[in-house]
Amino acid sequence: MSAAPDGRPRESAVATGRGDDGTTGLLFGGERIAKDDPRTEVYGTIDEAVAALGLARAELGTKAQYGTLPGQLGGLADLILRIQRELFVVGAELATTPEAWDRLRDGETRVSGAMVDGLDALLADVEAAIVMPREFVVPGETRTSAALELARTILRRAERRAVTLDRAGMVPGRYLIPYLNRLADLVWVLARAAEQAEARAATPARPDRGRRGRTTTHSNVS
Repeated sequence: MSAAPDGRPRESAVATGRGDDGTTGLLFGGERIAKDDPRTEVYGTIDEAVAALGLARAELGTKAQYGTLPGQLGGLADLILRIQRELFVVGAELATTPEAWDRLRDGETRVSGAMVDGLDALLADVEAAIVMPREFVVPGETRTSAALELARTILRRAERRAVTLDRAGMVPGRYLIPYLNRLADLVWVLARAAEQAEARAATPARPDRGRRGRTTTHSNVS
């Protein structure tokens, strides 16, 4: 620990010590909850997804820096950043104390129908621009697509946790679960777009199928 000019230990601007007892606070105050509370589990998983998407965005940034970014991926980093910011809205809704649910605002601290519609529109656009795999695929063809796949699996976990929370009446709005469901679909499609932009074909899950399998399913269980 470093010392201040007067010799006293410097106080951290991040660590408050209030969570040392295993509790955390919610938005708009209210009673503190345990760090392993189901609500914390869900919005913590959302935080993981944001970080995984950051890996994909950083990879795209590196490619752009070295002039190796395919033209088809020119707008993907901005799209990922948009998704990351929208996930902060998801996290805010989940982290709000029930006593303040009436203070939530669509598109800012609560997922809105417009946000879900926006994902539907993006899905249609991206699907129209790629060749959809015909069977289950194994992630890992490119660093960007692998990072997107990691984010997708985390989003699916967040969705499962949110369903559990919703069953207990602890999800404020009606659009949060549909949003997570649709977003995981979109991120799966973006991973395929990333592969194809770098002229890489998805690896089929069954080695005997080759790269031109005839089945019509894929690995994104929605």
